[in-house]
Amino acid sequence: MPILTVQHKTAYRYARPVAFGEHRLMFRPRDSHDLRLLDTALRIRPAAQVRWLHDVFGNSIAIATFNQAATELVFDSTFRAEQFPAPERALLLEPYAQRYPFSYSAEEMPDLSRTVERGYADSGRKIDTWARWFVEGDRSLDTLDILVAITRSIQFQFAYARREEMGTQDPVKTLETRSGSCRDFALFMMEASRSLGFAARFVSGYLYDERLVGAGGGLVGGGSSHAWVQIYLPGAGWVEFDPTNGLVGGKNLIRVAVARDPSQAVPLTGTYTGAPGDFLGMSVDVSVTAE
Repeated sequence: MPILTVQHKTAYRYARPVAFGEHRLMFRPRDSHDLRLLDTALRIRPAAQVRWLHDVFGNSIAIATFNQAATELVFDSTFRAEQFPAPERALLLEPYAQRYPFSYSAEEMPDLSRTVERGYADSGRKIDTWARWFVEGDRSLDTLDILVAITRSIQFQFAYARREEMGTQDPVKTLETRSGSCRDFALFMMEASRSLGFAARFVSGYLYDERLVGAGGGLVGGGSSHAWVQIYLPGAGWVEFDPTNGLVGGKNLIRVAVARDPSQAVPLTGTYTGAPGDFLGMSVDVSVTAE
């Protein structure tokens, strides 16, 4: 696999110097058997004091504090990593979990229970109805086939619409409008999967196009961060599903953070002290290059 370099730069601009409160960053991925982190760098302007911690999900979090005002605030994060994603055909489930429905084991369920619970209201059971279509009637009840079908149905039935505003769209609205951002599709698939009894969690990270590796100066992806879903499948563990692109198994996906809810995996949050009109705007630039 190629060695990938990810650069994520966020810049905020202000009309006059403002004071900055604490900022929370989720830019650094974790070493694992499927992603080997080679090196990282974090540059912040103006200078900040940075402390690191692991959140309740084990994500790597940087907390930045400031003691000087400025008209610009810049976070520039870079890391190099080598990825070893599991191909879809190599996913092996425990025999009891290969066909739907199945039950998680008594040993695993206490840790999975919150990721099985629905997190958003669906009084009309619209999401339930949509999800049940994949498991009712004369259909194969192969567990992995069901989840792949859900992933790719979202990809083909829903229209992608990039949104700059913070937060995620209510999953019922995503279903009704059949449109949304990658964050919205990830949340919708989480709720649909949970309605069928699957444990699901939100993933924040980056996407790259392997067809462009080594082409055109090495640029293989860019623009913004990405979001998708992990489903827990006994025997295979937490498996990646990207409903925006119809990807299964982590291919072309660089995972940074996982969480029970999208609000817990925001890449960058923070505050400033100043007048409402002081804020002039922000820019986000993400690039992925291959060595």
